[in-house]
Amino acid sequence: MDVPALEYFATLRVEVDAPIEVGQIDAGLRRVIPITGGEIKGTDWQGRVLSAGADFQLIATARRAELDARYIVELDSGERIFIQNRAVRVASPEVTQKLIDGVAVDPSEIYFRCTPVFETASERFQWITERVFVGTGIRRPDCVELTIFAVS
Repeated sequence: MDVPALEYFATLRVEVDAPIEVGQIDAGLRRVIPITGGEIKGTDWQGRVLSAGADFQLIATARRAELDARYIVELDSGERIFIQNRAVRVASPEVTQKLIDGVAVDPSEIYFRCTPVFETASERFQWITERVFVGTGIRRPDCVELTIFAVS
């Protein structure tokens, strides 16, 4: 059996607002981070992130965060894609606290991997509903930068 390869799909810049803290629950610190905009760029297409979503975060431990972002992108052609992007983000307790506090940190200090799933009515992009995708992420104070790859 062949080892799967990764093929570049898109780069996203997802703009976020200040976190809404639910507080410390049994499973960890629950936060909701509103998604306010951004952009998406593929090889021969592009679009914008709509202000219609949020990242539902659980800071499970002093090192690990479980992320579940849900939002919509609208391509320049008018096609829309719903994205549910689950991720794990791991860093030292000190770096994790800086992220919670909204402080910029060196991306090399964070393990941030995601598994986006797509839904769309677009004929041109129907194939993305039939594939597995993985990605890498960088958390900035005002946005999340993602690079997404299709698993072949």
